[in-house]
This record gives sequence, C-alpha cells and structure tokens, in this order.
Amino acid sequence: MAVLFVARSPRVGKWSSDVGRGKNVYKVGVAEGEDPKALAAAGWAGESDWKIVAGREVEGLDEDQAIERLAKRERMLDPNLYPKLKGARGVFSVDAGHVENHIVVSRALAGDSDRIEARLKPADFAAYLIHNATR
Repeated sequence: MAVLFVARSPRVGKWSSDVGRGKNVYKVGVAEGEDPKALAAAGWAGESDWKIVAGREVEGLDEDQAIERLAKRERMLDPNLYPKLKGARGVFSVDAGHVENHIVVSRALAGDSDRIEARLKPADFAAYLIHNATR
C-alpha cells in the first residue's frame, strides 16, 4: 500500500524565506512499497535534513495525482524556476492563513466552535496538505 507523506526541511525553509516565498515549505510525495523515512534520509533539493512530519496510507493515489490536487490550492515551487530545488517536484509553499481557516472550519463542522488561538505547528500544516491531497 502507498503512503502519502509530508516532509519538512529547516534549511529549505530558510532559503525559501530568503527568496520571499515564506518559511512554511513542505515536500509532499507518495512512497509506494518504500519507507518514507528512507526517502527523506536521501534528501531532496540538495538538502539531507528532511524529516517526515506526517504520513497516511492511501489507496489508488499516486504522486502525480496528489501533486496535481494540491497545486490547485497551494503554490508549488517550480523546480525549473528555482535551481535550488534541483528538480524536486512536490515542494509547496503553504500560506499559514489557509491552514488556520482549515482548522477553524474543521472545528466548526465538528461542533467544537470555540475560538482558540493556537500556534500553528508543522503537524497542522501536514494535516492540511494530506486532507487536500486526498480530496
């Protein structure tokens, strides 16, 4: 079974912030028959400090479909435009406002509409990306 994963690299986040794309940069991919942690250890975009933030087993979803679905909602960093990415597809710059709205709407639909100011964590970004990739 394939695993949809979200990975984060502090170095790529710093680079992205330096070029004006924000620090919330995540790699989304699908590992079919492989351990996502082994893929993260090999690294993407010339960096080897990637950590898997979250993952979920999915059926009938490949990496191209997941990237296509997410590209409709979030900015994918084009590997042809940014040489730093070195051809890595599926690297997204995620707007924190979108994640906050997702959390508020999810809580409201679940019946827990209390307005709680929460700091966004990488796990919140990962849950948002996985939710939108599997829709």
